[in-house]
Amino acid sequence: MKNVYSGVRPLVIQLLATSFMTGLIWFVQVVHYPLMEGWPHDDFGSWEVAHREHTGPVVIPPMLIEGVVAVWLLVHRPRGVNPFLPVLGIIALLGIWGSTFFLQVPCHLQLSTGWDAQTHRFLVTTNWIRTILWSFRMALSVGMFWQFWLLHKPALADLASPQQDS
Repeated sequence: MKNVYSGVRPLVIQLLATSFMTGLIWFVQVVHYPLMEGWPHDDFGSWEVAHREHTGPVVIPPMLIEGVVAVWLLVHRPRGVNPFLPVLGIIALLGIWGSTFFLQVPCHLQLSTGWDAQTHRFLVTTNWIRTILWSFRMALSVGMFWQFWLLHKPALADLASPQQDS
């Protein structure tokens, strides 16, 4: 029973962190980034700085959680989970982080100096990389949890049922 619990815990944590980031990135992609074009262009840099200061505390913790759990799942893959799925998860996460640090962060730094339509277009366009990869990670997270669930369904059901006194 203990092995089942220790195996399901990282899968649930990954599912929660990845679900949060997937929902957030879709909001950013289809609502937030496009709306940036309407921010006051004469004071755009201060708006962008405020955006960065408020966004960091929201995205850094779940991104770090995703990273730790992705490595854990690669090293300690729960029984029943296809060994290829954690590898794909790490590859997708590396793509997300690479896109973040090499494409989106430089755009935000550039926009902190003032409005630039070309930089904004590049930000919105390249952010699709993260949107697609996080959506893919979400599917992988569901797939890993589902594989684990199918193998361990009776034991997981016992975990969820109330204990009866004998």
